[in-house]
Amino acid sequence: MSAKQSYQYIFGPVPSRRFGRSLGVDIVPRKTCTFNCGFCEVGPTTCLTMERKEYAPLEDVKRELAAWRSAGGTADFVTVTGSGEPTLHTGFGNIFEFIKSEIKIRSALLTNSTLLYLPDVRRAASLADVVKVTLSAWDEESFRKIARPHADLRFALVVEGLKRLRQEYTGAIWMEIFIVPRLNSDMSQIKAIATLAQSMKPDRIQLNTAVRPTAENNVGAVSALFLHEITTMFEPRAEVIAGFAGAKEHRKKAGQDIILAMLKRRPCTAQDVASAFSLDINETQEVLRKMAEQGLIRVEKRNGEEYFIGLTKE
Repeated sequence: MSAKQSYQYIFGPVPSRRFGRSLGVDIVPRKTCTFNCGFCEVGPTTCLTMERKEYAPLEDVKRELAAWRSAGGTADFVTVTGSGEPTLHTGFGNIFEFIKSEIKIRSALLTNSTLLYLPDVRRAASLADVVKVTLSAWDEESFRKIARPHADLRFALVVEGLKRLRQEYTGAIWMEIFIVPRLNSDMSQIKAIATLAQSMKPDRIQLNTAVRPTAENNVGAVSALFLHEITTMFEPRAEVIAGFAGAKEHRKKAGQDIILAMLKRRPCTAQDVASAFSLDINETQEVLRKMAEQGLIRVEKRNGEEYFIGLTKE
């Protein structure tokens, strides 16, 4: 991919805690979601909705994917994800069909699980090689407190959708469980989540916490030690994905626009940026300094680290 090439709907590849070098496909506007989680690293939800429609033009998304691939783009995964809940897009299954037939790279759907109770959504999700789902609550009351979902959503629907997906989908289901202090971090609460998760038979369970800057500043993180201690409470045994550091790849140049596209969608440290684009750390820090001076990004400290966050035009 050319260092000067930029896209509206795809970004990366970026180092992913789950998927190696991952090309992101962002098909809903920031921040359009069925949840308004205080711990979301994208930021607060500005459009809390259950409305499904073609938020991003399908042909434009396909055109960008084809251009990236024809320019020599490579990645370990293409992930349909980004600035909100991707299953709100009525054509997300069509994108997976295009990835399979034209891009020929493994694909993943990153979803908060809320719309899987809909048969059309499950059929579209089943076109991905991996479906990464979310489960961080255990009943209706905890669901309301943790996810702050759209008023029309019920936890029973989420549970139904996850169980039906497992019955119908033969691919890999990876389940993320996000632990938030004082919301779902008591042992009794974790046990309840673990029991429910086991009934859904995911292939992998991954534990996360608020390592990066979040939508609300008062969201804390549990310790890495705590996450490791509770891995044995889950079946299959959980893995800890918080605190990922990207792997090195062949050195290539990256322009400000490409770096900014990543920082608008996820806060990153200078080392994250350096790893994503195989830049020297000193060179990366200089690029980020200039971007901050130009008002393109801001800096926020979290857990003793400096995170850089891309700014969007109002």
